[in-house]
Amino acid sequence: MTCNDCRNYCQTSPGKLTAIWDRFWKNNQFKKSSNSLIPTRATIALVGSPNVGKSLLFNLLTGSYTTVSNYPGTTVDISQGQAIIAGQTVSIIDTPGMYSLIPMTEEEQCSRDFLLTESIDLVIHVIDAKHLSRMLALTFQLMEIQLPVLLAVNMLDEAEKLGIWVNEKQLEASLGIPVVTLSAYKKRGIETLKAKVGNYVTTPALSYSY
Repeated sequence: MTCNDCRNYCQTSPGKLTAIWDRFWKNNQFKKSSNSLIPTRATIALVGSPNVGKSLLFNLLTGSYTTVSNYPGTTVDISQGQAIIAGQTVSIIDTPGMYSLIPMTEEEQCSRDFLLTESIDLVIHVIDAKHLSRMLALTFQLMEIQLPVLLAVNMLDEAEKLGIWVNEKQLEASLGIPVVTLSAYKKRGIETLKAKVGNYVTTPALSYSY
């Protein structure tokens, strides 16, 4: 079977992919920016490849409290908004679509640089439930650089129509990170997502240093 909507990372042998990633990471060390793009409050970044419902989820969480600006030095848009979660105002950033932390487009480079230079309390990796295994490669990369990650398995309604079922608890146990299954289109699972995000915004100083 041919994968049509990806960069064919699944066709690369594990050893070769690991070597590429190790070489990239060795040559690209980043430090936190002193001129942060985001305000000093709990900050959540939405990350994911194009067409996984990430922006729809962003709109559901933030409502009308959004601004769009270019990432510094580029023409790439990054959307910022606010949401009330666990009684606190948090900043939510909708990053440009990306398939990997090894950038192949300007959008991917902006997303990667943002993740590696800004102080982020939580990364919500939004993936398509219909292509779960293929999209976990980016999840593992985010975990490898020690970012706090919550996996949001979106488009559950479409997956179920195809006979695909996702065991949220089993996946959570296997990965060792919080997992939420949802359908942003059906507004299903949004409150569960907010509840799990609340565990991060109510605990101070969760951002990692690297």
